[in-house]
Amino acid sequence: MSTSVGVNVLRWSALGFGVFYGAYHQLSISARDKMNAQSKEWEHKESLIRQAKAEWAKTHPSEQPKSSGAKADPKDPNADLNTLLGITDN
Repeated sequence: MSTSVGVNVLRWSALGFGVFYGAYHQLSISARDKMNAQSKEWEHKESLIRQAKAEWAKTHPSEQPKSSGAKADPKDPNADLNTLLGITDN
């Protein structure tokens, strides 16, 4: 009788381990799939933004930033401070 109890304990232990391992494995697969879906969505949004910027640049060619001709070399003693700091007169 002792042997059959040991076998039953072993069977139930294996069943419990299998159930817990299956649940863990399923959760890890679901998490990986969710991460892949979010990554694809993010890449799609980035490509849409790049396309929109390219189209905007095509339709607004005259609104490109113009250089003012001011000196922007920080080592030059006659450099324009506003140009160095990126301040524009708009």
